Amino acid sequence: MDNITASYLTRAEIWLCITTLIYFLMNGAQIFETLVFVPKWTDAPPSNFKLLLDGRGASLKNFWIIFHSLHEITFILAIIFCWKIGFARNWLLILFAIHFAVRVWTLAFFAPNIINFQKIAETPSLVKDLAARTSLWQTLNYIRVAIFIAVSIGLVPLCVRVFSLRH
Repeated sequence: MDNITASYLTRAEIWLCITTLIYFLMNGAQIFETLVFVPKWTDAPPSNFKLLLDGRGASLKNFWIIFHSLHEITFILAIIFCWKIGFARNWLLILFAIHFAVRVWTLAFFAPNIINFQKIAETPSLVKDLAARTSLWQTLNYIRVAIFIAVSIGLVPLCVRVFSLRH
């Protein structure tokens, strides 16, 4: 770490703070959605699935696509700008791997199910085990949100440690 300049450290601090801030903002939105919105549409399937429809409900697809994309860009920039700081690089890579695994899980399980629930709302039909499917989605979503929160909390001691390098 002897070859780290003050300007390099400043950029590392800035991008680490930005990604941490955006992660906490994202967590706030996830907590709100999990505690307020999800219980409403999972309460009485399929009648409440209308809440998921674009233009007629509170579809959050575009919001989450933009928010996650922005966050992942800042997360990658934090890794790039912290690369020369060994402990920060390693910790960021671990946290990003966990984050990435949850994003893959989101794209493989949560997103396809939401799309399916939206299709059911558009063309109501009898669907086997719908209450069980929505209950599973809701339960697994608690786990997913908890993992995202844990990752963001993991960024806090890293920020503290990187900021302590100036002293």
